Amino acid sequence: MKIKILKKNAIKINLFALMLCLMLTISGTRVLASGAKTNSTAPAKVTAKILAKSTHSWDGTPLSAYPPGQPQVTILRIRIPSGTTLPLHTHPVINAGVLISGELTVVTKTGKSLQLKAGDPIVEVVNTWHYGKNQGSEPADIIVFYAGTKDAPITLKE
Repeated sequence: MKIKILKKNAIKINLFALMLCLMLTISGTRVLASGAKTNSTAPAKVTAKILAKSTHSWDGTPLSAYPPGQPQVTILRIRIPSGTTLPLHTHPVINAGVLISGELTVVTKTGKSLQLKAGDPIVEVVNTWHYGKNQGSEPADIIVFYAGTKDAPITLKE
């Protein structure tokens, strides 16, 4: 008799456990379906921030029209060592960049200047003689995008 009671109780306990698991599963599914938060980390959202948007270069000069011909985009990563001054040069095409590390000063032949620190964007002067200099203690890295035409130069040196 005791064995039958134990079997009955075991069956009841197993049935109860099974029902409890089923209820928790259904309950958990409803919680997740309702959008409730769980212990998992939510994925990061994609963001976009405009760094520069302009019809003028950094010195206030209106940007020139794009040159005729087959467009060609060139992207350069330029590293300027600490203490370096670049030679005087000009760009015949629209270009823009972002200083990703270090610091950089851009100076026109007429004496206008712009100081950049890491993270700063620049809409560069077009057809204006200028140079850059890194007076910082570490290399300056800048990524520059040039909107030129196929096989045409993007930089001219004096």
